[in-house]
Amino acid sequence: MNVSELYSMQLFSCSACPLAVEGLRCTGRHHGLHLSPGLGRCRPSCRRWRQQVNLKHWLDIYRKVPRDLTQPTYTGAFISICCCVFMLFLFLSELTGFITTEIVNELYVDDPDKDSGGKIEVNLNISLPNLSCDVVGLDIQDEMGRHEVGHIDNSMKLPLNNGKGCRFEGQFSINKVPGNFHVSTHSATAQPDSPDMTHVVNKLTFGEIIEVKNVQAAFNALARADKRSSNPLASHDYVLKIVPTVYEDLKANQRFSYQYTVAQKEYVAYSHTGRIIPAIWFRYDLSPITVKYVERQQPLYRFITTICAIIGGTFTVAGIIDSCIFTASEAWKKIQLGKMH
Repeated sequence: MNVSELYSMQLFSCSACPLAVEGLRCTGRHHGLHLSPGLGRCRPSCRRWRQQVNLKHWLDIYRKVPRDLTQPTYTGAFISICCCVFMLFLFLSELTGFITTEIVNELYVDDPDKDSGGKIEVNLNISLPNLSCDVVGLDIQDEMGRHEVGHIDNSMKLPLNNGKGCRFEGQFSINKVPGNFHVSTHSATAQPDSPDMTHVVNKLTFGEIIEVKNVQAAFNALARADKRSSNPLASHDYVLKIVPTVYEDLKANQRFSYQYTVAQKEYVAYSHTGRIIPAIWFRYDLSPITVKYVERQQPLYRFITTICAIIGGTFTVAGIIDSCIFTASEAWKKIQLGKMH
């Protein structure tokens, strides 16, 4: 008895047949060697193939549509080109942001440089074109009782204008309390009759200078402050508000410095004994707020998520637009055909 006769006599069931799984009508001819003699059912190899087909149907969420069932249009081609250009533009923009280091600033209340011993290093460079180096000196005072007249450590005086002027350069430390330091003739053995305090501040910095391209900061706010045209007998007051600053790179290495803001005034001072000897005062106070600059780079997972969102969102919106245009054009064609008939 052949397979067709077995099938007509219903001596075996085709429920396990792969064609039945695929939704096709089984005739029994395809069983061939898979038929188990005397059992009237498919062999285990056929059943394993059926299980694989079932697994494919359950797991494949990206069902393929035959190319012959799709309809290309010029509108779809135009939207596809625009879609690709738009996605390329967004991808390059996100890639630029991913490889670029971003600098974020934060504010908090704390002393960031606790290892400094309560000291701040100061660098001062000032030129006095009409005052001799013999009478120029630096005095330091603060609220902790420090009162130093004629500070000379780590300082240097360079003559200007054939000895008529002087450029003072000094490096010294101050306590982290309100105080002042001033350039004057107070330490001179003999006071000049009319000391001329016209000057140019070449440099005044606190702590380490942080030079980073994308950081807008005032580490040397008094650079090139020119007072050569001011009253020669006037005193100058620079009121400084010092702001602790921290810069942290991508490797978590920290650098400590200090920014400052400036308010200034110029005046001629008198007392009951007459005119007071002029000086150039730098009065400072520390801000409790610390500014922190942190280098940050976009994480890889966020970059990948953004790219997926760009691709998926662009394709979805472009598909909706194309579908609407195609539906509208088909409806218009039907209306035109209705008018012709």
